[in-house]
Amino acid sequence: MSVSRTGSSKARQAQRPIRRAARFRLPRVFLLLFLLTLGALAGPVPSAEAAAPYGIRALAVAASKEGAPYARGATGPKRFDCSGLTLYSFRKAGRRLPRTAEQQYEHTSRISRRHRTPGDLVFFPKGSTMGHVGIYAGNDKIWHAPRPGAHVRLERIWSGSVRYGRAS
Repeated sequence: MSVSRTGSSKARQAQRPIRRAARFRLPRVFLLLFLLTLGALAGPVPSAEAAAPYGIRALAVAASKEGAPYARGATGPKRFDCSGLTLYSFRKAGRRLPRTAEQQYEHTSRISRRHRTPGDLVFFPKGSTMGHVGIYAGNDKIWHAPRPGAHVRLERIWSGSVRYGRAS
């Protein structure tokens, strides 16, 4: 008596667990640095849209602080408020910024949304002053220290009422 193996072979294959390839996840900082390096190698960008090299370095510093807790008035290196994170990041990149979001806004060159590039500052108005600031990371996202109880993180820009500035 002959038993067909095709039926039993298919049954065994159906019972095998599906193996998924292990996913290797790079920390966001390394991914960001890779993408920025890749962008730099892609070729020149028109000068109106070129990000300052210190802005790119400040962006990498801010990304390296992911998870640091918010603390009002803190300027790092372990705790930050919003303007403290930008102040710290630009200082490490070789540029000085004033202390508050409003002062930083007054210290930057205004740029349009169309001309923003990673490393530029994103300001959120609150009344007649700037109430919040972060560092533009590209793709409508910023690195920032959002509020008490939160941590430094990458987040999508949640408002259309923002202003952009480039540190000089």
